[in-house]
Amino acid sequence: MKKGTIVVIIVAIALLAVIKIVFLKKDDGASAKPAAGGAQKMPPALVTVYVTNSQILENSLYSSGTILANEEVDLHPETAGKIISILFKEGSIVQKGQLLVKINDADLQAQLKKSSLNYDLSKQKEGRLKELLAIKGVSQEDYDVAANELQTITADMDYTRALIAKTEIRAPFDGTVGLKNVSEGSYVGPTDIIASMQQIDPVKVDFSVPEKYSSKIHLNDTVIVSIEGTGEKHKGLVYAFDPKIDANTRALKVRALINNHDRKIFPGSFAQISTVLKTEKSVVVPTMAVIPNLRGQSTFVVKDGKANLTPITIGIRTDTTVEVLTGLNAGDTVVTSGIMTLKTGMQVKIQSPKKNK
Repeated sequence: MKKGTIVVIIVAIALLAVIKIVFLKKDDGASAKPAAGGAQKMPPALVTVYVTNSQILENSLYSSGTILANEEVDLHPETAGKIISILFKEGSIVQKGQLLVKINDADLQAQLKKSSLNYDLSKQKEGRLKELLAIKGVSQEDYDVAANELQTITADMDYTRALIAKTEIRAPFDGTVGLKNVSEGSYVGPTDIIASMQQIDPVKVDFSVPEKYSSKIHLNDTVIVSIEGTGEKHKGLVYAFDPKIDANTRALKVRALINNHDRKIFPGSFAQISTVLKTEKSVVVPTMAVIPNLRGQSTFVVKDGKANLTPITIGIRTDTTVEVLTGLNAGDTVVTSGIMTLKTGMQVKIQSPKKNK
């Protein structure tokens, strides 16, 4: 190889070495910096938030129930016998104490008449002996026998009158008599039902509320009752409820009264009941902020620029909000959108914050 060619090759190698030192080493140093500093940081997640505060909630609790008569009774005879008179019209309004049915009592009336005659004779005898006793005309013993005989006859008459009263069926309260099940001349006994009687102004409605709402039901609370098939709504007032929770249904049985002056509401009807539940001031969050999980519910709370998953206990739900019983305080900032990409401790960037008005 010629000497000039060797020189050219040496010069070219030297130039390449200089280029590598000047340019490539600087790039290698720049590219090595991220590796020395660790993994590149994730950008903060964009979220929308809601700032909570306390407010008074009024929520309607919906349930189903049954209409009941204010008073209801099946009319049974107290004694066996033949019906001689039915003194009511089916479906008519009757007054308390009104005679409705009469059972044959001819034998008892005859017995009472006999006792009445004996009473008159015994009364006269007792009166004469009393006058004689005053002048020492008879002994005290003779008078005591006559007086005891008079009292015995009086007791017999009272007993007969009580038996006669059992042959009469009278209205136990003001109300409406239903359809009769017997006719005049029928032989009836204490197990037979002559008819039913109901007082339907006012009417009652029985319904149940879940156990967790039992403390929110109070006397004189207003309920709105919708009767199946009519579409009409009636206002009622809670006047009583059971003192215990039903162990089978885990619900509290409640009873309300409804005016029924026009008698359009019939006992036995199916009803839908709306109850207004009143609560104290509570923390409320939008529905989309609540995350269901196997242990209950939770929400992401933003603090110091980070999202923290916080367990909560919820109460009343509405279409757009949820009452938070535990886990949050007024003024906390909860995430309402961008939740799917979040993990606890993750940096967040708030966009369009929305405050409760």
